[in-house]
Amino acid sequence: MPDKTNKSPRNPLDACHPDSSNKKNHPREQRNAATEGTAKEHYASGFLYQAGAVVFALVITTFVLLAAGVGPFQAYKAIILGAVGSWDLVSNVLVSWVPLLLATSGLLVTFTVGLWNIGIEGQITLGAVFTTWAMRAMQNSGWDPTLILVLAIIAGMVGGMLWALLAGALKTFGGVNEIFGGLGLNFVATALNIWLIFGPWKRPGIASMSGTLPFDRSLWMPIAAGSSRLTPASIVIAIVGIIIVYLLLENSYFGLRLKAVGKNARSAYMLGIPTWQHMMASFAICGVFAGMAGAIQVTAVYHRLIPSISSGYGYLGLMVAMLVGFKASIAAPVALFFAALNVGSIQLPIILKLDSSLAGVLQGTLVLCVILGQGIRTQVQKKKRATP
Repeated sequence: MPDKTNKSPRNPLDACHPDSSNKKNHPREQRNAATEGTAKEHYASGFLYQAGAVVFALVITTFVLLAAGVGPFQAYKAIILGAVGSWDLVSNVLVSWVPLLLATSGLLVTFTVGLWNIGIEGQITLGAVFTTWAMRAMQNSGWDPTLILVLAIIAGMVGGMLWALLAGALKTFGGVNEIFGGLGLNFVATALNIWLIFGPWKRPGIASMSGTLPFDRSLWMPIAAGSSRLTPASIVIAIVGIIIVYLLLENSYFGLRLKAVGKNARSAYMLGIPTWQHMMASFAICGVFAGMAGAIQVTAVYHRLIPSISSGYGYLGLMVAMLVGFKASIAAPVALFFAALNVGSIQLPIILKLDSSLAGVLQGTLVLCVILGQGIRTQVQKKKRATP
């Protein structure tokens, strides 16, 4: 008997194009395609706005240079050569990059939960203080130098975490805005650092602005060949740190909870997420990274405690975090760019008799322009959605 089941498509053209019937019968695929197209358009527009912001920042900086009577191309060339003109200069850029990347890594966590951890400068300082205390306590113990270094770095991480938790407690339990509380703690940390350098930890017979007595060379992190300060171990620590933050924020349930608290703390609480605990956890994680940055400043860069041990990396990390849009995936190259600007700008007063603060002008203008571009982009997108 003939088979009565008709398996042929109703439209003869579908026989030649069997996928056409599937596309018509699967609106979900059409929605997915539309969503994918919207996402691509979103990323493309974001790239265009950021590129425009960078160009605009360079234009503003160029006008500043012209007003100062300096050729812009000469200044930019001096900065570039000052950053990559020799291996020693490149190593100095990497030395600056390590604590900056660590500070940025920690700040990405607090920014995710919606907190402005301005107190990171003090957390870096306390990390350096705790590291110095640990090394002073163990330097004559006869222990293996590697063990002393590891324990000293852990002590620095603990110091940064405790100082960050203090800022978090002021915010969570005292109702003190984290910006004002952090700034106050920064001043306290700086005062404590200077008191230790000129008081209990001063050099024998004299208190010097150059800091405490340098530690024995056996307690320094191993330095790379051909460099005066670059330590491979510190680079590994910084890279591992940013990878951990990326995985934490983008590929973990804890990171998803942090984002929920940052988007809407009240809604997150109604969904059963303990908000204040996650805020305190974000402060603690940021403090660990800040303390690690301070520890590396002591063990790998200066080999002693100095008054300006934080070197402004906390505030610079805030700019990097804002510039990358709080995305850990691009934090490392942007931090490297900022470090290169810092090191390269040192050549400006030497070659062009121009103050090295020009790098700060470019960095600040760049961040402001990117934030402005993001704001304009948001307004444009709102108008597009409102248009029928």
